[in-house]
Amino acid sequence: MAEESILMNGTQILILIAAYFSLLMIISYFTGKNDSNEDFFKAGKQSPWYLVAFGMVGASLSGVTFISVPGWIGDSQFSYFQVVLGYMFGYFVVAFVLMPIYYRLNLTSIYEYLLDRFGTVSHKTGAFFFFVSRVLGAAFRLFLVAIVLQQFVFDAWKVPFEVTVILSILLIWVYTHRGGIKTIVWTDTLQTLFMIVAVCLSIYLINKELSWSFSEFLSSEELKNYSKVFVTDSFLERSHFIKSFLGGMFITICMTGLDQDMMQKNLTCKTLKDAQKNMISFSLVLVVVTFIFMLLGALLFIYAGKNNIAIPLMDGTPKTDLLFPEIALNSGLGITIAATFILGLIAAAYSSADSALTALTTSYCVDFMNIEKRPEHEQKKLRKKVHIGMSILLVIVIIIFKHVLDSNVIDSLLTVAGYTYGPLLGLFAFGIFTNYKIKDNYVWVVAVISVFLTVIIGNIPAENIGGYVVGYELLPINGLLTFMGLLLIKRK
Repeated sequence: MAEESILMNGTQILILIAAYFSLLMIISYFTGKNDSNEDFFKAGKQSPWYLVAFGMVGASLSGVTFISVPGWIGDSQFSYFQVVLGYMFGYFVVAFVLMPIYYRLNLTSIYEYLLDRFGTVSHKTGAFFFFVSRVLGAAFRLFLVAIVLQQFVFDAWKVPFEVTVILSILLIWVYTHRGGIKTIVWTDTLQTLFMIVAVCLSIYLINKELSWSFSEFLSSEELKNYSKVFVTDSFLERSHFIKSFLGGMFITICMTGLDQDMMQKNLTCKTLKDAQKNMISFSLVLVVVTFIFMLLGALLFIYAGKNNIAIPLMDGTPKTDLLFPEIALNSGLGITIAATFILGLIAAAYSSADSALTALTTSYCVDFMNIEKRPEHEQKKLRKKVHIGMSILLVIVIIIFKHVLDSNVIDSLLTVAGYTYGPLLGLFAFGIFTNYKIKDNYVWVVAVISVFLTVIIGNIPAENIGGYVVGYELLPINGLLTFMGLLLIKRK
């Protein structure tokens, strides 16, 4: 332990956050001058591919990865990397199967493809399931940041959790309400840089405190206790390699390729070729960065064990998601790592949350409000009203999470994705790989039944199916059920 504990107090943290958001506001000022719907939704299709690629790293990782992945290492070791390898394969599918379709049709919302292929009900159904998925996903990510700020800053000032959430969303709204995706392409780049610097600097400073070099840490016996990657003993296990890899691949195809939030950035590139270069380079960087996060997680547990640091409690229950903030802010490692952690945390959280808010606004305007068919003088006013409405919705959902969420956040996020993204997977797969027309009015019935059956499958006790534990394969199962349901309503 450091001889002298130099901790950031709440005031210092707020000053740091204020300085950070001042920088984002400067970027927003220059990128949001035009304030047009074309820039808000598509950034004028002028974004450099390498800028989009780097910024997408931060948006994909988010505050969930920044805190929850390191916290998960204690229970799962490095087995999450099996899922990450599946992610990488999924990005190739997105780049060379889905993106050519989106660019050929010149889409603003990717769910317009379903309108073109099947009809209005399919379009609305796809957009609805994205809407639910992204609201829950963005709320998961912001919830994690809010509870950290609450526990380590605002509780001491008796500020209610609800106020913390409102302030977090308000800050995002302020710097995105004019420039939208054009602003986000630039702010995400800055935020990704802060996040990567934060995790690397944290690894360096904790190793220094343990009197280790980085190479000594990698070769240490302590790391070996956490570094098991591949689970191949029994296919019945939830984290078996094949189940994790396939689950990761389909999670990427759905949560990136069929997700308006992630694809909206790609669609701001000038050409399809640029967008594909962005996707492939981004996937390779993401694998490396995620592995670094897992190394940090192992290091945190090693440091906690050597210094008798207990897993922090939340509502009386140990919560490993809070181990990183506990060590960074309360273990006496000094103000440098505390400031680094806070910057990394807010960068990680807001790099995904700001784009989610913009994507929700875009999808709602295009898919539900048909904004492009309205009189031009109404379009900007409508977009701004929807942007405020989406902000309020996120506040409500995050506050609800405070009272219902009790497991590791990233595990919860990926589990929920299995239920909400499955119908999108089935719809797009059916549209791309078959030539059938379908009875469009019944699509929503198929989607709802598929989700219902998937929930039942996901909750079957393992002892009732020979000890088999259902994991992330729920997503492809859900997609397959939707696909089979669409076959039943195909037109003769």
